[in-house]
Amino acid sequence: MRFSMLISLLRPIGPVIIGISLGFTLSLLSVSWVEESCDINAIGDEGIVLSQDGSLKGARRPNSISPGSDGEEEEEDEDFQPRIIPYKPVKQTQSKKLFRAKYISTELGIRERLFVGILTSKNTINTLGVAVNRTISHHLDNVVFFTGTRSHKIPHGMIVVTHGDERLIWNMFQTIKYILEHYITEFDWFYLAQDDTYTQADRIKGLVEHLSMDRVLYMGSPEEFIGGEMQGRYCYGGFGYLLSRSLLLRLQPFLENCRNDILSARHDEWLGRCIIDYADTNCVEEFEGQKYYYYEMGKNSDPSKEDNVQFNNALTVHPVSDPEQMYRLHKHFTEIELQKTYEEIEKLQAEIKNVSLVAFEGNRSALWPVGINPPFEPKTRFEVLRWDYFTEDQVYSCTDGSPKCELRGIDKLDVADVIETAMGELNKKYKPVLHLKKQQLINGYRRFDPTRGMEYTLDLQLEVVNQKGHSRSITKRVHLVRPLSRIEIIPMPYVTEATRVHIILPITLQDREHVQQFLEVYAANAFETSENAILTFLFIYDPVEAQQVNQNDIFASVKAQINACEHRYPTVKIPWISVKSESPSQIKFMDIISKKHPVDTLFFIATVKTSINSEFLNRCRMNSINNWQVFFPIHFQYFNPDIAYHNQPLPNTLDLVKEAGHFDRSSFTEACFYNSDYMTTRTRMSSDVQENEEILENLDIYEMFVKYSGLHVFRAVEPALHQKYSYQPCNPRLSEDIYQRCVQSTLDSLGSRSQLALLLFEQEQGNST
Repeated sequence: MRFSMLISLLRPIGPVIIGISLGFTLSLLSVSWVEESCDINAIGDEGIVLSQDGSLKGARRPNSISPGSDGEEEEEDEDFQPRIIPYKPVKQTQSKKLFRAKYISTELGIRERLFVGILTSKNTINTLGVAVNRTISHHLDNVVFFTGTRSHKIPHGMIVVTHGDERLIWNMFQTIKYILEHYITEFDWFYLAQDDTYTQADRIKGLVEHLSMDRVLYMGSPEEFIGGEMQGRYCYGGFGYLLSRSLLLRLQPFLENCRNDILSARHDEWLGRCIIDYADTNCVEEFEGQKYYYYEMGKNSDPSKEDNVQFNNALTVHPVSDPEQMYRLHKHFTEIELQKTYEEIEKLQAEIKNVSLVAFEGNRSALWPVGINPPFEPKTRFEVLRWDYFTEDQVYSCTDGSPKCELRGIDKLDVADVIETAMGELNKKYKPVLHLKKQQLINGYRRFDPTRGMEYTLDLQLEVVNQKGHSRSITKRVHLVRPLSRIEIIPMPYVTEATRVHIILPITLQDREHVQQFLEVYAANAFETSENAILTFLFIYDPVEAQQVNQNDIFASVKAQINACEHRYPTVKIPWISVKSESPSQIKFMDIISKKHPVDTLFFIATVKTSINSEFLNRCRMNSINNWQVFFPIHFQYFNPDIAYHNQPLPNTLDLVKEAGHFDRSSFTEACFYNSDYMTTRTRMSSDVQENEEILENLDIYEMFVKYSGLHVFRAVEPALHQKYSYQPCNPRLSEDIYQRCVQSTLDSLGSRSQLALLLFEQEQGNST
């Protein structure tokens, strides 16, 4: 009875128990009872453990097979003894500082195309050398002159390398060595010529543009060696020659052997033998379809009378006897290139007209002038370009806002040139049927289009004469365009914004009341931002004030303000210098300051009314280039607020708008320059100072640099340099020119013409009532 009851209870769950037991038994039978390695290096995809050799180990999937083919690996796994690997923290190594080149071209390994070396001497560098420089330096960026010994006077603007020996072979060896050491990584082609050789620069550039840069090439005028004993041909130095970079690199290891082993009377023969012996290369006249044209000039020949194809196609002409002949050759070949350019322009214009005939709009698609950019199209009424009206004597749009002013200077030359060009084109068009003569310019209009250039419209009254001699007067309207020429990038020396600026601030008796405001602005822009600049005060006493300095120092309040500023900023020191002078001259003061600073010091001469900030100081650093350029900024001068904002509330901030002020072109007080440039210029004017000491008072620093330095004097408007208005009396003890500039600057700073006119109108209205 009890057994039957037990059976009845287990019957519903019996299959479940049997299924669980059977499943558990089968799962145990499917597991491989093998001890696995614990040396785990990495975990692969899907949780599979990878050993050092990349094989699958550890817990494998069901029915997996050991990778060992004969069971040896399984036995090794069974004998494996676990070991403990001690933990070693990874050392944090400092990353190496990445070196970045100064220029992108250096980092990418981009080389310039052509280097030019001119072989000269101390006797000819100031004659033929200067002539060569003037005829090719405007077309070629990299021209270096090599000489044995230096002359007493070195021409300005020329890079001269002196070898210290007059022996021709030694100079050629040193020249090649110098090129290998300094320029081999920067250029693909090297052109060497003598200073009695005229070189057509554009044709040399065109030649190397069509040659492969990786060729081992020695190209010029091939000549046989003297005596004919040596096989091969060298390039005659009188006509110049081209050397490829690959050739010089192949020659570099054997250059010393050439100097010791090869004897020759001529430097071009010596170089040719060296190239033939060690680079296995002969001089060639033609390569890859390009020919090296040259021409031998007769004695006392006139280039204008030379009329043959070989002369007109020449890259080089030799020999040139004197600089005048060099300039005549340059004039002749320049006229040839100019005529070719005009012919190419006419050919391109004709092609554009032919193509425009099949265009959708027909001839209307060819804009006038043919090949020039289309006119600027304004998108709003504020972008409409203004036409300026002029006659032969007057212009009706003046910079100072006057309705009419005299046409003079470069503007007058521009108008005269346009009228002459218009008459020439008209006569060319109607010749020989009619001959036209200008009677007068009735109307003239011009505007500057930034996409095209300067556009002109002229209404000319002309006298027309036919072939029978009959004449009559007509009016003709013509349109002309002076197109924008090709933009040229001028190479400049490399400068950085890391240079420290020494700010020199002259202070006179009248400047004391402005010092406090200057220090507040300068402290916010320089002290609080840790600007790399040093401010130095220059206190100017007259003789009477200097005698009373112990009893009554006129700059005592200013010195107290300096001490307070140093106390507020403990890391800042503001030095000051006291000088005595009846007539405050910039040059006299800079003589004192220059001696107290190193030659590489960058100076900025400021005024107490100038607001200095970091933006301007960076431009001072970038525009002042040692031994190259000085910078004279034109500050923005605010107008007298009583005139500019008459009967109006003063704005909280002043903007750079024409109603608020103007760029003071009459002021030359601010200047940025290096001490070495000042010292060099000051030395050059010392002889004139000995003859006339008044020069130190009659000249300012700007005029000194213009007259004596030979540097680039860069003068430009500076929007970051502001001056607030305050009346500044002009010192009558200064020279007449400096005094008149000071007076003009003071008058221009009162207000604009419209503001002054409105003020006068109100006064007249008040007087009339």
